[in-house]
Amino acid sequence: MRALVRDVRLSGLLNTGMTQSYATTAQSKPALPPGSELAGKSNLTAKIHEKLKIMQYKHNKIMEQMTGDISGMEREDMARLAKEQSSMGMIVVPYEHLLKLYSELIELEQMMSADDPDLRRLAREERQEVLENVVTAENDIINALLPKDSAESAGAILEIRAGTGGDEASIFCGDLLHMYEKYAQLRKWKLETMSMDSEGDKIKEIVLKVSGRGVFGVLMFESGVHRVQRVPATETQGRVHTSTATVAVLPHAANVNIVIKESDLRIDVFRASGKGGQHVNTTDSAVRITHIPTGISVENQQERSQIQNRERAMQVLRARMYERERSRLDLERRASRNKLIGSGDRSEKCRTYNYAQNRVTDHRINFSMFNIEGMMNGTALQIVIDQLRIQHDLDELASMDNFDDISPPNQ
Repeated sequence: MRALVRDVRLSGLLNTGMTQSYATTAQSKPALPPGSELAGKSNLTAKIHEKLKIMQYKHNKIMEQMTGDISGMEREDMARLAKEQSSMGMIVVPYEHLLKLYSELIELEQMMSADDPDLRRLAREERQEVLENVVTAENDIINALLPKDSAESAGAILEIRAGTGGDEASIFCGDLLHMYEKYAQLRKWKLETMSMDSEGDKIKEIVLKVSGRGVFGVLMFESGVHRVQRVPATETQGRVHTSTATVAVLPHAANVNIVIKESDLRIDVFRASGKGGQHVNTTDSAVRITHIPTGISVENQQERSQIQNRERAMQVLRARMYERERSRLDLERRASRNKLIGSGDRSEKCRTYNYAQNRVTDHRINFSMFNIEGMMNGTALQIVIDQLRIQHDLDELASMDNFDDISPPNQ
C-alpha cells in the first residue's frame, strides 16, 4: 500500500486540486480527522476523537520528558511517568495507526480518479484492504476505551430452570444444558454440577460451576428468559407449543471477599429426595441456607454429606450476593439506563428458538440466525454471543456522554 502511494507521488499523478478539496472538507468538520468520512459509518464520534487527540498530545509530552534529561528526576516520578506512558500508549498507538489509515484513504481516493486504468484497479484493491484495517483499528481503540469489569475474567455459576410449559419446559431446560455443555467443550472449559433436580431427560433445575479463563465475560449475555416454539415429542395433533426456561449467569466469587455473617444465616437441613441410595431419604443431608437480610435462599442436595452440601450452597450464595452487589453498583454508576444484558434479570424474554422456521432470534439486539441445529449443539452460539458483545460495547461507548468519562485503561 505505502509503496503504491510513494510511487504515485514520485510519478506526479496526484492532482493537487483534489487534495485541496479534501482539505476544505476537513475544515468543515474540524473535530473529525481528515479521511475519516471516507471510511463510512464509524462509532468514534467527534467528541471521542477530540479526547483521543488530547491523549495523543499528553502521551507525546510524556515521551519527550522520558527521552530528555532525567538526571534530576526522582525515581517515583519516573515510575509514574512510565506507567502513564504505558497506559496511554494502549490507546494512542492504535489511534495513530488509525490516523495513518485515514490518510491512506485520502490518497487512494484520489488515485481512483487517475487516468491510468491499472492504477485505478490497484487503488480499488488497496482501498478495500485499508477499509478492513480501519474497522480493526477502530475496534481496538473502542476496546481500549471501554471500562473493564474485573468480574468478566472470572469463572461463572450457571443456573438453568424450567419455566412455563410443563414437561416440555423441563425438556427444553435439558436442551439448553446440552447446548452449554457442547459450547464449554469447544472452549475447553470445565463444568461441575453443583445441584440438580431432574427426572430422566426432564430437568427442572440445574446449577453448574463453569471454570475457565474469562467465562463470565462470555456467558454474561445468556441471562434471561429463553423461549422455545416447537411441536413436542408428546404432541399427537402436531400443534406448536411455546415453553420457556430461565438462565442466570453469576460471576464466581472464589477470589472475592464477600463478608457473610453467621448470624445473618438461617440453615435448614432436610432429607434429600431422589431415586434412592444409602443416604437418600435416610439422613438429613440436604441443606437450605437463607441469607436473612437479603432473603436470598440456596439449597443443595447433590452430595451425600451434609457438610459437602453446605459448602456447595455457600458457594452459590456468595456468587448471588456478589452479583447482587455488582449489579447495584453498576446501576448506580449508570442510573440513566437499564442494563438487562448480563444482569441475570428474567423479567423479559431474551431469545426465541423457533424449530419450525429453523430460526434463533435474540430480541435484545433484533438478531436472527437460521441454524437451530448449530445453535443447540453449541457450534453456532458464539455467533450470537459476538453480536451481543458488539452491541454491549457500543452501548457502553454511547453512554460516555461526559467527556471526562474516557480515560486511559488501568494496568
